[in-house]
Amino acid sequence: LSFSSGKTGAFALPILQSLLETPQKLFALVLTPTRELAFQIAQQFEALGAGIGLMVAVIVGGVDMTTQALALAKRPHIIVATPGRLVDHLENTKGFSLRALKYLVMDEADRILNMDFEVELDKILRVIPKERRTYLFSATMTKKVAKLERASLKDPARVEVSTKYKTVDKLKQHYLFIPFKYKVSKERLRSRYVPSSIFQEAYLVYLLNELAGNTAIVFCATCNSAMQTAMLLRQLGMQAVPLHGQMGQEKRLGALNKFKSKVKDILVCTDVASRGLDIPHVDLVVNYDVPSQSKDYIHRVGRTARAGRAGLAVTFVTQYDVEVYQKIEAHIGKKLTEYPCVEKDVMLLVERTQEASEMAVKELKEMADKKKKGKKRYVMLLLVLFIFRCDSIYSVLLMKSSSVSWKILMILKKCQRNSKSH
Repeated sequence: LSFSSGKTGAFALPILQSLLETPQKLFALVLTPTRELAFQIAQQFEALGAGIGLMVAVIVGGVDMTTQALALAKRPHIIVATPGRLVDHLENTKGFSLRALKYLVMDEADRILNMDFEVELDKILRVIPKERRTYLFSATMTKKVAKLERASLKDPARVEVSTKYKTVDKLKQHYLFIPFKYKVSKERLRSRYVPSSIFQEAYLVYLLNELAGNTAIVFCATCNSAMQTAMLLRQLGMQAVPLHGQMGQEKRLGALNKFKSKVKDILVCTDVASRGLDIPHVDLVVNYDVPSQSKDYIHRVGRTARAGRAGLAVTFVTQYDVEVYQKIEAHIGKKLTEYPCVEKDVMLLVERTQEASEMAVKELKEMADKKKKGKKRYVMLLLVLFIFRCDSIYSVLLMKSSSVSWKILMILKKCQRNSKSH
């Protein structure tokens, strides 16, 4: 199914109708590739089931396992989860089982498989009933999805909303070519040659200044690039917020909510925000890095020009991106025009942009060093607690622990039990 096709309602409404007819706890499981999408689906279930006392639990990484275990102990009607964290609970949470499950939904199945969740999916499929109703949603029918279809579905009925990739007519699409190097005078800059990255940043600043007042999503290829770009824009006084997979869950939801509520008007993100998320009123999408896959381009630009509104998408292209970019043009069946900009105005921004970029890199390094020291202290604390058998403090740590920390604690507890038994 394509974006903006109302697929959440396509599986939520039949599940709720069936739940009304045969009420049962742990009735349905919805698997999603990302945490943000899981929370969004849960909110839609809660809104649709508000009148029937529906209980929904969200089980994703980045949230402490103990709180989630307590939520599962209440036996909610619907569980919305990412595969990795759900498997953690199936293996470690005492008393939790999906043996009576009636519905399984795999949303964005192609992305789930692209994120290497095949092992986790296999574990989940082994412990849920074979007699169930399964919905599998995918924007693309890859070999992996076809394999999953054969493994999880019996005599399936296939519904295709769209047979080819396309962009909407009200979406204006352009490219901006970024030269690899410009020669500039020593008086203007610290070095005679400035790398392409600085000019790319200057073009981004120019574009966002030209379209000030519009809400924009800037897509970057990596988490580090998204973080650094957001910091750069902040240094220049812009209301930018980052969103990427290395952020904690609370910060990710906070960033998304700030952008949705227009507290921040620029969201700098990775492809974690390219599909599934309902972000209304986005005026501009910037592909700061050209997506490696044509389908990812479609999903990125699909964040704007939604529900009949107009939108603008601009893709930054360097000399190294030309081949990939031409494949995108061939895929969408359009030759894109260059976005008009005044080059001399961009050059005026280069020096200030370079200063802001250096400050952003410095800030990013300081954050990384601080995080590294914090992790070392936490591991040392775990070891001390294990050595001195401080059982009473384990529960406090569990409330703050990530999935990795939970696994460390479980190993230590197991070692402790083994030592007591000898």
